[in-house]
Amino acid sequence: MEAVGHVLAHDITEIKPGVCKGRAFRKGHMVRPEDVERLRDLGKENLFVLEIPAGHLHEDDAVHILAEALHGPGVEPAGEPREGKINLKASWPGVLRVDRETLYRFNLLGDVMCATIAGDRYVPAGKVVAGTRAVPLTIAKTRVKEAAAVAREAGGIVRVNPVREARIGVVITGNEVHSGRIQDAFGPIVREKAEALSCEIVSSATAPDDADAIAGEIRSAIDRGADLLVTSGGMSVDPDDVTREGIRRAGAREIVHGAAILPGSVFAIAYLPGPDGTEIPLLGIPACGIYHKVTVFDVILPRVLAGERIGREQLAALGHGGLCEDCHPCIFPACPYGKG
Repeated sequence: MEAVGHVLAHDITEIKPGVCKGRAFRKGHMVRPEDVERLRDLGKENLFVLEIPAGHLHEDDAVHILAEALHGPGVEPAGEPREGKINLKASWPGVLRVDRETLYRFNLLGDVMCATIAGDRYVPAGKVVAGTRAVPLTIAKTRVKEAAAVAREAGGIVRVNPVREARIGVVITGNEVHSGRIQDAFGPIVREKAEALSCEIVSSATAPDDADAIAGEIRSAIDRGADLLVTSGGMSVDPDDVTREGIRRAGAREIVHGAAILPGSVFAIAYLPGPDGTEIPLLGIPACGIYHKVTVFDVILPRVLAGERIGREQLAALGHGGLCEDCHPCIFPACPYGKG
């Protein structure tokens, strides 16, 4: 074989069906006479040897540059380049944000690519969120420079905004719960989902269907140190549904009611004045929170914890992909629901 004495231009992969897929020879390996038979066993009668044209880069060297340009805060390369590819992973838990417009412009250039998972979702630390590749074996330095510049000028295409560990105050509304006629089902659900995001429930109370009573419990939760509020029930159009009025009387500066998402269309979000001029978000969860495993609460809570201010525009954007398909088994958040 004429390749003996030459350096391999790329990794050579070995596949053993049902057993493994891995690297048999590494890029940069000098082919020895004793390698010839194994290479033939792998179906390699002809090999690419490393002869990089002037003004070009090897795929691994190129993709390393691309990866460094693509990732913003909270994202980092997941290992070394391999066969011209490298993945990017979350450095910390948080909400993944993808600059879709810049991603599109990057991929339009040709010879380079980047693919991501859907953004606007919570990801744990270490989660692979994107992958990038230099498509040809060698790539013009000018193309690599151009592609990297597109990503860098945007501050990176993928980032993970960290979530804070909130102190949550919960107010469960409804005469039937406040009187003890039925057992509260909302509280345990809110607690489980909040604690899964490392938040603490610092206050939990019930209130009758009375706007002043609801307002009083909301203000009491703030006095106990809550920096995020959750109310449940009373968000629909029945005469007893006075939760939104209670939120207003508690001092809400604005209330946005209604979201383009199912389940969760009568969700409300408000912002109340807190101590020292701070602003405290309040999430009003409709009754669907009891009956459905995943609702608007699961979509919005991480985004609020990541510091995003949610308003009418953000809730309207949920419409595309906003209909839960009620899959069995549920794979949320690795699905379209709530990604917008």
